[in-house]
Amino acid sequence: DHRDLAREAVRKSLVLLKNGKSIDQPMLPLPKKSTKILVAGTHADNIGNQCGGWTIEWHGKSGNITKGTTILSAVKNAVDPTTEVVYVENPTPDFIKSNNFAYAIVVTGEYPYSESSGDNQNLTIPEPGPTTIMNVCESVKCVVVLMTGRPVVIEPYVSSMDALVAAWLPGSEGQGVTDALFGDYGFTGKLAHTWFKTVDQLPMNVGDPHYDPLYPFGYGLTTEPTTKGY
Repeated sequence: DHRDLAREAVRKSLVLLKNGKSIDQPMLPLPKKSTKILVAGTHADNIGNQCGGWTIEWHGKSGNITKGTTILSAVKNAVDPTTEVVYVENPTPDFIKSNNFAYAIVVTGEYPYSESSGDNQNLTIPEPGPTTIMNVCESVKCVVVLMTGRPVVIEPYVSSMDALVAAWLPGSEGQGVTDALFGDYGFTGKLAHTWFKTVDQLPMNVGDPHYDPLYPFGYGLTTEPTTKGY
């Protein structure tokens, strides 16, 4: 019961920031039936990275630290049995282009932290996150699922993505993410914080004369479910 409730909380808190390179060609929801798809990124198969700090340990911890469902497992559970799911954490462009993937899901973000251990003057995604995003999204149609405890610098990479989801720190239930990615439920979440373009803009809040965000407070695209929920 607790895990079902956690899964519901995950899908309701997701914020869809980009869906397609043009309005009339949305990327999401993803088709469940494809020949072969790629899953990549440091956070795709890592419960600890999904959970962040203040979890099993004070500052959190990477790895499979508790029971739950990783995004990779959730993708495998969600897609049609005939769809081949290939997981490579940080694939090269040559590997991607030689495999003829229908699309890719990149799951990356910040590593677990709490309190001052998370202080960061740059607010950038640590490597290899940015490299994985660029390698994958410039080689195949891609959706990026971003796991962070706050808005981070993503503006340089957004143009290469086909879709972008802010998943925050979803915790143990990765199937809440795939519930929305594959259309069992629609995206409904809205930003509870302004998403900046560069750290030079900070602090920046609604009403400031220099308010020029990447995504404004309250932003969030919506989708309609395509299949009946569980």
